[in-house]
Amino acid sequence: MKRQSAKTLSIVIATTLLSACASFEPKPATKAEMQQRVVDDQAKMYASQEAVTGPITFYDAAARALKYNLDYRLKLMESALAANLRDVSSYEMLPKLVASAGRTGRSNDSGGTSIGIEDGQVSLRPSTSEERYHNLSGLGLSWSVLDFGISYYRTQQKNDQILMAEERRRKVAQNVLQDVRNAYWRALAAQRLKPEVDALLQRTQKALTAAREAEAKGLLPKQEVLAYQRALLDSVYLLTVRRQDLEFAQAELVALMSLPPGTPLVLADTVEQALPTSSIDVAELEQLALENRPEIMEEWYRKRVNQNDIKIAKMQLWPNIGIDWSGQYDSNAYLYNNTWSQAGVRVSLNLLQLLQLPALNAAQEAQGMTDDTRRTALSMAVLTQVRIGALRYRLASQELSFANDSLRVDANLLDYARAAQSTSFGSQLEVIRAEGRYLLSRYQREAAYSGAQAAWGRLYNSVGFDVLPETIDQLDVKTLANAIQNTVIQQQLRRPNTVIKTDASGVEAVPVAQ
Repeated sequence: MKRQSAKTLSIVIATTLLSACASFEPKPATKAEMQQRVVDDQAKMYASQEAVTGPITFYDAAARALKYNLDYRLKLMESALAANLRDVSSYEMLPKLVASAGRTGRSNDSGGTSIGIEDGQVSLRPSTSEERYHNLSGLGLSWSVLDFGISYYRTQQKNDQILMAEERRRKVAQNVLQDVRNAYWRALAAQRLKPEVDALLQRTQKALTAAREAEAKGLLPKQEVLAYQRALLDSVYLLTVRRQDLEFAQAELVALMSLPPGTPLVLADTVEQALPTSSIDVAELEQLALENRPEIMEEWYRKRVNQNDIKIAKMQLWPNIGIDWSGQYDSNAYLYNNTWSQAGVRVSLNLLQLLQLPALNAAQEAQGMTDDTRRTALSMAVLTQVRIGALRYRLASQELSFANDSLRVDANLLDYARAAQSTSFGSQLEVIRAEGRYLLSRYQREAAYSGAQAAWGRLYNSVGFDVLPETIDQLDVKTLANAIQNTVIQQQLRRPNTVIKTDASGVEAVPVAQ
C-alpha cells in the first residue's frame, strides 16, 4: 500500500514538473489577440482628439501635429520616465532602515555540554538556554559612505538624462514644425489649384480630340496641328505631375496632424505669410545655433554623464565607512535580557583595487577628449547646416522672384490670347495652350513659394529656435496655435539687427536702418 501511494505521489510530482516546463514554451499570438491589438492601437492613435471644426491655418496644423503627433508624445513620455527614474535614484542616498520579525522553532532542545581542556572530562551536564519555539524581531539602521557617494553621482546622472530627454523632445518638436511647414503650403497650393487643373484637363482633352479630328480632315497644316498636340500633351503631363506632388503633400499633412482616416482636410485660404528678408547675418545665426541646438546640448549633458561614470568607478576605490545600529527582541524565556541594542562602525578597503587608479585616470582623460571631439564635430556640422540653410533660403527667394515674373508674363500672354481669340480652330487651341502655360506657371509659383517656406523652415530649424511655449499642458488646439505663433515671433525677435512686424499677412523680418 505504501509503495502504491509513493508511486502515485511520484506520478503527480512528475506531471506537475512537466506542466511547469511546458509553460516556458513560446506561445505565438492568436488571430483574435492580433485583431484586438489592432483595434486597441487604432483607438489610442486618435484618442481624445479635438474635432476639426473649420479651415485649418498653418499654426493650427502645427498645434495639432505637436499635440497629437505620436513621435512627440513618445518623447514626452521618455522625459517623464527619466524624471521618475531620477526620483527613484534619489532615495538610494538615504540610510537603510530594515525591520524584521519572525518565529523560529526546532524539533528538539538546543543545548550542550562542556569538557575540560586538559583532561577532556565532562564538567557540566547537558543543558539548554533556548526555548524550542520563540519569536524574534528587530529594527536595523545602516549607512555607508560609499553607497551614499555612488547614489549621489547616479542621481546627478539621472538629472542629466532628464535634460537629455528634454533636448530630444525639443528636437522632435522643431522637426515636426519643419515638416508641417514643408507640407502645409504645398497642400494649400493643391487645394487652390486642383479644381482649376481638373477643369483645364477636361478642356485640354476635348481640344486634343478636336485637334486629331482637324488633322484627319485636313483643316490645318499637319505640322501645325501636331505642334499644337505636342504642346497640349506636354502641358497635360506637367500639370499631372505637379498635381500628384501637391496631393502627396495633403496626405503627408494629414499624417503629421494624426487626423483619423476620412477626416476632410480644408485649409484656410488666407493671405500668404510674408517671408523674412534674405539678407541674413550668417555669423550671428551660427552663434545662435551653437547656443541653441538641442543636439549640442545633449552631447554636453552626455559628457557629464560619462564623467560621472568615471567618478563612480574611482569612488569604489575609497575606503568604505559603514555605521550600523540595531534594536533586537527575542521572546526566549531563558535569556537574561530579551531586548538589547547594538551599534558599530566598520571600515573596509580593497587594496588591490587601488591598482585601477592609473587606468581610471587615463580613461577619464580619454573619455573627456572623445566627448569634446564628438561635440566639436557636431558643432561643425551645425555650422555647415546654417550656412547651407542660409544659401538655400537666398536661392529659394530668388527662385520665388523669378516665378513671380514668369507668372506675370504668362498672365499677360493669356490676356493677349483671349483678346485675340477668334472663331478659328487655331485661335481656340492657342487660348487653351496659353491657359495651360499660365496654370503651370501658377503651379511653379506656388511650388517656389512653398519651397521658400521650406527653406526658411530649415534655416529656422538649423538655428535651434524653440517651437513651443514653456507650458502647454491643458491647452486646446486654438490656444496652442496662438502660443506657437507668439513663440516663433519672439524667437525671431532675438536677432539683434532685425525687427519683426506682424500684420494680416503674417510675419515679416525687416532690417533695422543703421
